[in-house]
Amino acid sequence: MGSNYEKIIRENLTRIYHNLSENLEKALPATKKENLFYFRAFGEDCCLGPEGITLSGRPAEGPKSLLISLYANHAGPDPIQLEPFQSFKDLPGSMPYHGAFISNSERILVSHVLRIKENQQIILDAFNGGRAPAGIAGDFSFVLYSLPKIALCYIFYLPDEEFSASATCLLSANASSFMPLDGLADVAEYTSKTILTLLAGT
Repeated sequence: MGSNYEKIIRENLTRIYHNLSENLEKALPATKKENLFYFRAFGEDCCLGPEGITLSGRPAEGPKSLLISLYANHAGPDPIQLEPFQSFKDLPGSMPYHGAFISNSERILVSHVLRIKENQQIILDAFNGGRAPAGIAGDFSFVLYSLPKIALCYIFYLPDEEFSASATCLLSANASSFMPLDGLADVAEYTSKTILTLLAGT
C-alpha cells in the first residue's frame, strides 16, 4: 500500500515541479527556501520538495503526504473563505463518500468527546486553530486548519441523561476549490485521526 502512495505522490510532485509556478508560494501559502516549500499540514511542520514530502522532519510517503501533494496541485490564488461552513453531504457528488465520511471523520471521535474538551488547547495549538465563529451550535466547537486553505469546523455535544455525545465536522466554504471531493473526505478523516493521536500523547 505504501508503494502505491509513493508512486502517486511522486507523480504529483513531478507535475508541480515540471512547470513550477512562481505563484505557488502565495497559492499554498508557504515559506519558500530555494525550491522547498514550508507550511503546516495536519498539525505538523511540512516541507514539500521535488524529491518528496516531510512531516515533522521525517520522510512521509503515506496518505497524508498524498493529500498534501494533491493540495499543492490544486492550489490557486483565491484566499480561504471560512463561512458559511458546509456539510460534506451538501457537496455535489458527495453521496458515494458520505457513509465513510461519517464513520471516519465524526463517529471515531464520539467516545472521546470529554477528553477532546479537556485537551482542546493542545489540538488548537497543533492545527493553528481557534474557536468557532459566533452562531455555531454545540456545547463546544473549534476550527482547525488541516491545510493552509482547508479548515474544518468541529462541533461537539457532551453526553447527558437524555442524549449521547456527538461530533460533527463541517468544511470551510470554498474547501472544494483546493482539493478534489474524495480528497476532502480523506482530509477530514486524517484530521480526526490526528486529533486522536494528539489525545494519546496527553
